[in-house]
Amino acid sequence: MQMNGAFVLVTLAAAVGAAVRSAGAPSPAGLLLVANKGDHTLGIIDPVAGRMVATVKQSGVTGHEVVASPDGKTAYVPIYGDSGVGRPGSDGRTMDVIDLVTRQRVATVDFGGPQRPHHALFGSDGRLYVTAEVTNSIKVVDPRTQTVVDTLPTEQPESHMLVLSSDGKRAWTSNVGAGTVSAIDLAARTVTAVIHVAARAQRIALSADERWLFTADQDAPRLAVIDTRTNKLAPGVSLPGIAYGTAPTPDGR
Repeated sequence: MQMNGAFVLVTLAAAVGAAVRSAGAPSPAGLLLVANKGDHTLGIIDPVAGRMVATVKQSGVTGHEVVASPDGKTAYVPIYGDSGVGRPGSDGRTMDVIDLVTRQRVATVDFGGPQRPHHALFGSDGRLYVTAEVTNSIKVVDPRTQTVVDTLPTEQPESHMLVLSSDGKRAWTSNVGAGTVSAIDLAARTVTAVIHVAARAQRIALSADERWLFTADQDAPRLAVIDTRTNKLAPGVSLPGIAYGTAPTPDGR
């Protein structure tokens, strides 16, 4: 979670522990990856022992998010820039590729121009989908070649966060300053709907059964809810305060 410019966390499955055991990792139970925004590093943490086992210097300023490959051997850190979403500052254009076994940066993906790449997710097709705020798009990266192989439109500014359907057919982005969600047909490479949810929105989550989308209203204490069958707003969820991000439990409750 991004809090006061501090850091972002992503948990990794037990596969990571298995992948790095040969490299001397103290625990096979899994690792925690932390994008340390202040010192521009990726922190690799053993959560069982409660200690940092390695840090890897990022290639630029600043990585906001991090994702691990499905096999747990590689981390990807989009280099966003030195500002917050919608604020003036530098515009990153690259993504670091970090080997979690050797704990070294092994490649840098160049998006070909200023992008503010932010949220990266692996799709069911094995490709990596990365939001690119400056160009109102999603960049698609082939992790085998570490190159951009496609660009998908979001048709909205500040496309900050992303969710993907498990069948690989659809994507949705939360567009912060626009207060909208873009629904995207991945096969057709087109935006099928733009749903207005608030004056300003934040992160986005997909329910376990993929029936509902959630994003947090930044001006009112509520979760906006979207029916994924119709891409229309459903009744929202009142909250005791302004929310930021959400995530479903595995059992869907």
